[in-house]
Amino acid sequence: MSISKRPMSEANIKVSFEFFPPSSPKMEETLWNSVEKLGPLGPSFVSVTYGAGGSTRERTHATISRMMKETNLKVAAHLTCVGASREEIDDVVREYYDAGVRHFVALRGDAPEGIGHEFSSHRDGYQNGAELVAGLKAFSDFEISVSAYPEKHPDSADFATDIDMLKRKVDNGATRAITQFFFDNDVYEAYVERVRKAGIYIPIVPGIAPVGNFKAIARFAGKCGTHIPQWVADRFEGLDDDPKTTALVASAVAAEQVMDLVERGIEDFHFYTMNKADLVFAICHQLGLRADQHSQIAA
Repeated sequence: MSISKRPMSEANIKVSFEFFPPSSPKMEETLWNSVEKLGPLGPSFVSVTYGAGGSTRERTHATISRMMKETNLKVAAHLTCVGASREEIDDVVREYYDAGVRHFVALRGDAPEGIGHEFSSHRDGYQNGAELVAGLKAFSDFEISVSAYPEKHPDSADFATDIDMLKRKVDNGATRAITQFFFDNDVYEAYVERVRKAGIYIPIVPGIAPVGNFKAIARFAGKCGTHIPQWVADRFEGLDDDPKTTALVASAVAAEQVMDLVERGIEDFHFYTMNKADLVFAICHQLGLRADQHSQIAA
């Protein structure tokens, strides 16, 4: 099965944005400036990443609560299995439910030491993403997005194991999968074919990470098993100390990637914004999305 080709003019593009909770007043200002700029593009939803630690968890909850109160955006809360018992995670879910959250991004999560370190679940906690999805569904009929890995999760022994985990998440109630970022669209297309053959039919939304800092994204890609094609590396060669040109090139590279995906029949995109609006806004503009000048994101 191949993804059908489709001209840009016929596409009905939908986008969603991922933010992370700020850890300082300056970062908080940056976040809300980003929300105010990207919100009028009418995203399907916005998500806020989650940390297992106390202060990080509190910042996430505070950010989500403010978004729910002060904007009319549909907000999805990230949730992981890291460092907490089932009872503690269920308490967090209850707090989000009381705040009005009805969409979760359910993830196993990475080791507290970071990607590349061995993950160890809490003895009394949810052991993986599939169990977490089941727990959420037992609480309420939430919309649940989960992760997917076009180049397989680095902890998975092989693709069969990886796709089996995705199927378990779907069987337990996941309604959407958002991929780890990637740069090779052929890899994504092959992955979609794999999961469809495995009987998985939920949307597989491509996760797009605009390259604000090539060295940083290359290091992260190496840890999570994402291949960076040589043509992408070549585009950023010699720009380590030139952030303005890097931003221009990054916009062109990401727009080229998503436009090719649109031609292959993809219409739904999830952007890892890193709380930086300008680059993502420029890419969305090139996709044909326009901010509604009369739109108010305030609730």
